[in-house]
Amino acid sequence: MIDLNQYFDPVCLDKPESEPLKGSAAFSHNVVVNTGNEPIDDLSSFAVALIGVPDDRSSANTGSSHAPDAIRKSLYSFSRLQGKMKITDLGNLRPGASFEDTLAGLRDVLIQLLEQDIVPVVIGGTSALMPAIDRCLSSAKEDWSLVSVDSRLDFTAEKRAGDSLNWMNDMIYRSGSRLSHLSAIGHQTYLTDQQVVNRFNRRHYDMMRIGEVRAAVHETEPLFRDATAAVFDLGAVRQSDAPGTFLPSANGFYGEEICLLARYAGLSDNLKILSVMEVNPVLDTRSQTSHLAAQLIWFFLEGFSQKQYEISYLGDQLNNRFTRYHVTLSDLEGVAIFIKSMITERWWIEIRDTDGQPHFLACSYEDYLSANRDQVPGRWTRAMLRYGR
Repeated sequence: MIDLNQYFDPVCLDKPESEPLKGSAAFSHNVVVNTGNEPIDDLSSFAVALIGVPDDRSSANTGSSHAPDAIRKSLYSFSRLQGKMKITDLGNLRPGASFEDTLAGLRDVLIQLLEQDIVPVVIGGTSALMPAIDRCLSSAKEDWSLVSVDSRLDFTAEKRAGDSLNWMNDMIYRSGSRLSHLSAIGHQTYLTDQQVVNRFNRRHYDMMRIGEVRAAVHETEPLFRDATAAVFDLGAVRQSDAPGTFLPSANGFYGEEICLLARYAGLSDNLKILSVMEVNPVLDTRSQTSHLAAQLIWFFLEGFSQKQYEISYLGDQLNNRFTRYHVTLSDLEGVAIFIKSMITERWWIEIRDTDGQPHFLACSYEDYLSANRDQVPGRWTRAMLRYGR
């Protein structure tokens, strides 16, 4: 195991001029902070680790390296989380001599935390850091899936050096990557290359434009439930709510909507890594964007504290927690099996691959209703194509 003390600078924040919440009412009551007075030692009791990565190289978004501490300043002004979930703030990852060294260091830290069943919350920095997450998750030699919340699809058709605007290229085409599925949430059509959309459709990725999300935001929850990692680019938020971004847009998510998506991510059984990227305090107005990013993290943690672990029990047909519904569809051979949790009221579809092995695809109540109307749900069709059925 690596010595994390060699990788991090301790947290160092100025005392705020005013503290509306103090003592046991404050967020700091939930957190054990690496202040440098005591070394990072036993992390076995922690469920979540906050990691700042103050590196904005391989990006034109100069100034985003200041984001981790700016976001922390707001986060520590919030109220405590209910329950007994333990969080550690490891501080800021020391930038490497080169950006590639930073990626290697972040990968090593993430691997160690996941081996200890700790969920890292990576506070960037820019989306150019995302390849480190891929290298971490792919090192386990298991397929993994990603949800990206962004106003753009950070993929380019031409070959060029990796940066914050084409980090998806590295994941999709890198020979060692085990990325098996991508869900893109919130992209705006006038900011997106249609050829990239067509390419993603051919790969059977799930994509929801900003208008589709706003019309049915609850339909994003199953995408987070199936994801291994999620990345939130604050450029997905409208400029009036998040002015401190490098590529702002007049349209986008409202602050409340992006926080709801973060809560969905926190509730996910599968999610192992959350990353929050592209906040630039140099471009911000009265720390508005840093404050929103901190709220996003708080709502993720609030959802995490209420997580219900159900996936491992889905295959147990005798478990009274679930009800199975068998639906006959004229376009399919046999029946479709929907599973509903009687506790959380979440839904899944049982899918079998070419070897007959069952897989449980997160879905919504609307998917079940569609099947009852003899309509095959779109997310099911895409999943079947991915499994070669």
